Formats: sequence, C-alpha cells, structure tokens
Amino acid sequence: MPIVIPEDIPAYKTLLGEKIFVMSEKRAAKQDIRPIEIAIVNLMPTKIVTETQLMRLLSNSPLQINVTLVSTETYTGKNTPLEHLHRFYKPFGEIKNRSFDGLIVTGAPVETIEFEEVKYWPELEEIFDFAAKNVTSTIFICWGAQAALYHYYGIEKRLLDKKLFGVFKHKKLVQYERLLKGMDDEFYMPHSRHTTIDEDAVRSVKELQLLAASREAGASIIKSKNNKFFFITGHAEYDRETLKAEYERDLAKGLPNVEEPENYFVDGYKNGRGKINMRWASTANLIYVNWLNYYVYQITPFDLGDGE
Repeated sequence: MPIVIPEDIPAYKTLLGEKIFVMSEKRAAKQDIRPIEIAIVNLMPTKIVTETQLMRLLSNSPLQINVTLVSTETYTGKNTPLEHLHRFYKPFGEIKNRSFDGLIVTGAPVETIEFEEVKYWPELEEIFDFAAKNVTSTIFICWGAQAALYHYYGIEKRLLDKKLFGVFKHKKLVQYERLLKGMDDEFYMPHSRHTTIDEDAVRSVKELQLLAASREAGASIIKSKNNKFFFITGHAEYDRETLKAEYERDLAKGLPNVEEPENYFVDGYKNGRGKINMRWASTANLIYVNWLNYYVYQITPFDLGDGE
C-alpha cells in the first residue's frame, strides 16, 4: 500500500524515482479504506531532506498512510524556504484538536542549550502533552528523544567530551521485543550529537524499558512500558550520505577539531571523497515497519475522533 503525500512535494518525485509506491492526495480520496494518520513534527534545519527520509521509511509497509507535516508556531527555521513551509506544513495550533495514529518528533541542533532556553520549548512541551493524550504511539528521535525523556520522566541529558559522530554497533537487550523483530542481536545505527542519556538514569525509571544500547553511544532505543512512547537516540533514518554532508559542512565552516565520522568511510575521507559502508538500512526499515504494525495499526482505534 502507498504513502499519501502531495504530488508537488519534493519527496514525491524522489520516492517515485526509487520505485516506492506513493499516491497523490487526489487519487487517495477515491480509496474506500481508513488510512493510518501519521504526523511528523520536523524540527531539523534540513526539513526537506528529513521529511523525505522519514516518508521513505513509512512507505515500506502494507498500510496506506496519510502524512501531516507539522511546524512550530513559536519558531521558524531559516534553512527551509518559507514557500515550502507554508505549502506543506501545518502549524501545531491547526492540528492540536485532532487525533493521530502515530507521531514522529525529530531531533534538532540545539543539544548544548538547556531545554528551557530553547525558543520553542513551551510549545514543544505542549506537543509532548498532546502526544500523551491524542496519539496512539510516538517515536522521538535524537534530541527529540532527550527532550521527551526530560519532559515526561525528568531525565537529564549530559554533555559529552566530544561529539559522538559516526556509525556504531548496538546490542539488543530484549529478545522478544516486537519493535526489534527481525533484527540481529547486534545492529548498527548512525549518531550525530554532543549530549547523551545515562543508562542508569533510564533503568531507574520503572515506567521505561531499555531495548538496545551501545558501548560507544550508550542507551539507544528506549520505550515506555505502556508502548505509547519510543525514544531513539540515534538516526536510523539517515541516508547513505547524510553523515558525509554533515562532515563536509563542518569542514567548510572551519570548525575546530572536526573528526571523520567513525566506522563510516571504508578507507577514510581523502581529497573530498570517501566510499561509504551503509549498514543500517535494514535496521531503519525494521524499526519503522514494526512500529507501524505492532504499536500503531494493531492498537489504534478505527474511529480516531477528535482530540481532547
């Protein structure tokens, strides 16, 4: 089944070129089924890139999915054309009286700032409360995961000595967790962040369960025991060249102590080139397909109704 997105959004042409089943809203209106409603709160500066990455993963299931892109009203990013935001995104205020089957809250490049000092923090807290009441299940990514863990459970983030940047090995800690179904005991996932969450802090909260961890990256996949919240501290959704683009961006800015992403380039980065070893694509697909199947589709009510 397809993912339903506007025909003129950049992701439509990209995914169609990858032989992914996408459907225009006009054609979807003729389908006599109840699609799954997924909202994406996209806090990333590269919004077009991120929305395409997530739509690609959401499309890899047998469900028909309607995607609603959501922006904050209290802050507008400077890296995405306003025309794109106005055309394809809905301000949170326009959707906060709705209910959704699923929600995804992305990361944001604000990790080194205290949560309460982030310009849109009060609105994000409202979004977190909305997710608890009006959404069947939510995935929080990277800084979004750290912010949500702080909001719901009071878990603090901790500044790292240096940026965690690269592709790292993780271990499954729960054998029969449905989110990890089909995954190997060890798997890989990219990370790009300056802060972390302590495993002991996660384990001390009885409402949480640590599903996967990494020696280098720490707690990586966490869920609430009621299955409403999933916290992923890495970026399983990243494309093959996303870390390369971040690395080249930092080099171009002349930032100090810029290091190559670990376990990413096969033979290192030389003369503006580096062969990439992508080994997290299957992990990303399994996470999102399993989430949609086991924690959204099989649980969500047939009639979503209006939000509280």
